[in-house]
Amino acid sequence: MMVTLRRSCVTVLTLALLAASFLAPLLLFLRVPAADISLALARKEFYREGTSFVKNLSSGHSSNGMRLNAIEQEADERVRLPRGVVYQNEESTNVQSTSSENATVSGNVGDGGHQNKHEPGSAGREDKDLKSFNRPTSGETTSSRSRSSTTEKIREMEDQIIMAKAYLQFSLPNSNSQLVRELKLRIKEIERVLGRANKDSDLSRSHLQKMKAMDVTLSKAHKAYPDCSALASKLRAQLYNAEEQVRAHQNQASYLVHLTARTFPKGLHCLSMKLTTEFFTLRPEDQQLPNRQNVYKPDLYHFAIFSDNVLACAVAVNSTVTTSMEPEKIVFHVVTDSFNFPAMVMWFLSNPPGNVTIQIQSLDDFGFFPADFSTMFMHPAKADPRYTSPLNHLRFYLPEIFPSLNKILLLDHDVVVQRDLRQLWSVDMKGKVNGAVEICKNNKSSLKLEMLINFSDPIIASTFDAEACVWAFGMNMFDLKEWRKQGLKGVHHNLTQLGQSRQLWKAGSLPLGQLLFYNHTVVLDRRWHVLGLGRESGMGRAEIERAAVIHYDGSRKPWLDIAIPKYRRYWTKFLDYGNPYFQQCNIHE
Repeated sequence: MMVTLRRSCVTVLTLALLAASFLAPLLLFLRVPAADISLALARKEFYREGTSFVKNLSSGHSSNGMRLNAIEQEADERVRLPRGVVYQNEESTNVQSTSSENATVSGNVGDGGHQNKHEPGSAGREDKDLKSFNRPTSGETTSSRSRSSTTEKIREMEDQIIMAKAYLQFSLPNSNSQLVRELKLRIKEIERVLGRANKDSDLSRSHLQKMKAMDVTLSKAHKAYPDCSALASKLRAQLYNAEEQVRAHQNQASYLVHLTARTFPKGLHCLSMKLTTEFFTLRPEDQQLPNRQNVYKPDLYHFAIFSDNVLACAVAVNSTVTTSMEPEKIVFHVVTDSFNFPAMVMWFLSNPPGNVTIQIQSLDDFGFFPADFSTMFMHPAKADPRYTSPLNHLRFYLPEIFPSLNKILLLDHDVVVQRDLRQLWSVDMKGKVNGAVEICKNNKSSLKLEMLINFSDPIIASTFDAEACVWAFGMNMFDLKEWRKQGLKGVHHNLTQLGQSRQLWKAGSLPLGQLLFYNHTVVLDRRWHVLGLGRESGMGRAEIERAAVIHYDGSRKPWLDIAIPKYRRYWTKFLDYGNPYFQQCNIHE
């Protein structure tokens, strides 16, 4: 009996020791924070080994099973979802852990008392979670980055420099007082610090001491200049002087741009001289351009260009011929002055643009102009030859210049043709004389008639609408037959006489054209003619490349050094800069 009792005690003692060895680690793990990864790994390993044993005990001891289930939930939560909480002491840890365990257990029991079972893939997920455990959360990353890149002190130093320089401006000229010297010294010190530091963490203790020294110096300056009204007056005076200087520079820049636009580039002058010299070395029969039999055939496509610029005419002609589907049916009528006539002829003799008919005429060839034609367009407020040149006003004499033609397309020499223009001869003119593109956007005129015409005159005010939209010169289809029929020659003569007696419009041919062709103009689609490439108009690439004709209106012509580079390339692609004349005259892209 005693032996049996002794064996039972040994058995109980053995089981107690086994139970103690099993429960002691559980109690230990319940009191250790989950932030220790090595202990968490050990707990997981222990959990895997004891899973089967827990299942066996769960049937007879539900409370122990619930307790073990709570351990499982704790292990899963603490490994996969670190809260990032800074624990103050051990008791707070236990309280939070116990509350979360109780919530988990009660939730499981409420769902029917089912316990979480260890899934086959859970170990892989836990290992993956462990790899990202040391990775900081997005909030922690953002906060740490913001702390590391703080520049509050840096910005404060920059403000100190601005204030110090402002105080220096208020000091007397050539002042060498102690305060002025101190301000200059502090400015140099702070600028030296800012040259070495990009964020607050780069600042050393000596840097912060210099910052404090600047505060002391600024405080002294504030006491030295207490009169705020005097400082404000001085600031206003300085602002006024600065604005005057800016205005003067803008006026000077504008004057230089317009002066450059009126001058003739040295390279173009050289080109004209060389061409003229070679022209007079030719025999008279070799000075004639080919295809003269096509000059006045009415069934061909006739173009007119009035210009004294050889290079500009070359681009206008080359671009038109290149983009045409029937270049052999094109006839160009170029009218120039007597000085540039030989050069113009020689250029097209030595550089023929395909099978195109070209006629070159001089102003001296026409005998129907008034005696004072060369001076009648002079304007007292304008000395710019672009406005006062007789070639610019030659467009009002088209029916007399081409008496045998019924339709002609007038191109300015500062245009580039990008599409075939044959369809313009099929446009229904609706009994009008002029076909042009209006300078309007969304039915609102960006250039109203009153901006070109003096509507203080009663005759002008009663005849024309001051709010009328202005149309553009540069690419215009003229019905010469209708021009003659409606007697616009007499209207032009009356307007010219009226304009000579008093100033009724601005200089140039555009204002007079608005009056002459008022109610005689049919509006063309905007895509036929796009303007604004000779100035900063903000014209987009898509609109430019969609246009049939692009116009370099403005002062910054493409053959000048002040041309706008992003627009100039549409012009230069129609020139061969390998031409010997260009190389001799230093004309380059």
